[in-house]
Order: sequence, then structure tokens, then C-alpha cells
Amino acid sequence: MPKGIEVNKLKKTQSKKRLAQRTIMVIIGACITAIALSLFLVPNNILDGGIVGVSIIISHLTHLPLGVFIFLLNIPFIFLGYKQIGKTFALSTALGITTLSVATLLLEHVKPVTQDLLLSTVFGGIILGIGVGLVIRSGGSLDGTEVLAILFNKKLPFSVGEIIMFFNLIIFTVAGFVFTWEQAMYSGLAYFIAYKMIDITIQGLDESKAVYIISDEYDEIGQAIIDRLGRGVTYLNGEGAYTGDTKKVIFTVITRLEESKLTTIVSELDEHAFLAIGNIAEVRGGRFKKKDIH
Repeated sequence: MPKGIEVNKLKKTQSKKRLAQRTIMVIIGACITAIALSLFLVPNNILDGGIVGVSIIISHLTHLPLGVFIFLLNIPFIFLGYKQIGKTFALSTALGITTLSVATLLLEHVKPVTQDLLLSTVFGGIILGIGVGLVIRSGGSLDGTEVLAILFNKKLPFSVGEIIMFFNLIIFTVAGFVFTWEQAMYSGLAYFIAYKMIDITIQGLDESKAVYIISDEYDEIGQAIIDRLGRGVTYLNGEGAYTGDTKKVIFTVITRLEESKLTTIVSELDEHAFLAIGNIAEVRGGRFKKKDIH
């Protein structure tokens, strides 16, 4: 068999494997989200933000199943997502929303885990954030608010984050009238917890950091990072815009647990070195794998 055909078959196999993994994670994430809503938040009249929050309010007022409104209200945003972001996003979102709607319907009459408002808020927010984070990490969404915000962002002088915040502020204000102001405040707390858990789920607990170092002692610092941290380094060519001097820039990627040791290494070898450290969500390929240290 020609080598080109073998490569194509391998790529197709890998593509199918990634698709299967993404599909499974979207389904799992949607089911986890349904558990958070049905067993913690909704029975205690605590809302999520976005379209799901609107669905909870309408379901409470009409006494109709929550899953039906989650599905129906998100249909327009699946279409908008296809137009604004792409086919893969739209299909993943359609799968996630359908799974969430069905799972919510199945769990509708299951007894809630707790009726304590604080426990429901904290654990509901944590579980909700994990579920939504898994879906987003797999390339989909469970709520049309962000798609709507992206659309409005093109016509309004506000960022996507500001539009989402404003939209959720309206939802939680309405919740104060429909339920109680205490439950509206608990809803805001649950949303905040979920928001933080989404970040952790997407980025992972072992958060990586990109490091840039500019120093005349670049060779010694680079070798020390290799020997004492077990991390690979790359030397980039730079030029000072003000002085015009050529500079070597050290680039490496570390974990947050290694940050303190790296700053110590740099300060020991050159206390005047320029050091910039920033968070990065994901690292793939290359030689990021940690080596043995000396």
C-alpha cells in the first residue's frame, strides 16, 4: 500500500477517534449539568444565568417541564452559532442541548439531594461549572447567551463579557420578583461559583505558564532551567525598539508549582533580568514533557 494512502487512513482514524471522544465528553458534560440543575438548583428555586436561567423562570411560571424550554429557547442560537462560529460548534451545541433537555426531563421527579440553600448553591454551582466546562472544552455550548453576545458585540460598544453580565443581571433581577431576593442572591453566587469552575475545568488544575526572559546571562539561565527544572528552553532573537540592541529571549513553559523555583533561578543568575510570566490554557506537542532534574 502506498505511503500516502496509509497516512490518509491514519489521519481519518485519528479524526474519528477525536470526534468520538468529543461526542462522549459533550454528552457526559450535559448530563452532569442536568444533575446540577435538577438535584440541586431548580428544586430550591436557584437559577443559572443565560438562556437556562430564562428557561427556569418560564418553567416555574407555566408549570411545564424545564427540559422543553431549554431545548426550544436554544434552537435559534444553534443556528446563530452555525453562522457565527461554525458547523462543528453548532453540531456539538445541538448535541449538548438535546442531551441536557432529555436528561433534565428524566430527572424532573427525582428527589433533590438537599434543600439547604447554601449547600445547594455551592455544590450545585461546582457541579454545574464542571458540566458546562466539559462541554465548552469539547467545542460546544449549553447556552445561547454567548452566541447572542458575540452578535450584539458587532453592533454595540460593549465587550462580549459585559453584554453577558448585563443580560444575567436582568435575569437575576427578574428572579428576585418571581422567587425571592434571597434566592436571587443565591443564584448570583451559584453563577459565580460555576463561572470559576468552568475556568478550572477548561484550563485544568495543573495550569501551565508561558515564560519570557531577557538577560545577558541567557546561556546560564537557560541551562539552569534545563538542569534544575527539567524543562526545555527555546532561544528567540529579539531587538530593543529603543536601543536597537540585539537580545536573546528565553522562552519556556512551566507549571504554576514551578514558578517560584524559576524566579529564584533567574534572580540568582541575573537580578536585573526581564521576566514575564503568563497563564496559558493548553499545551500540546513539542517537548513540554518534564525531564529528570539534576
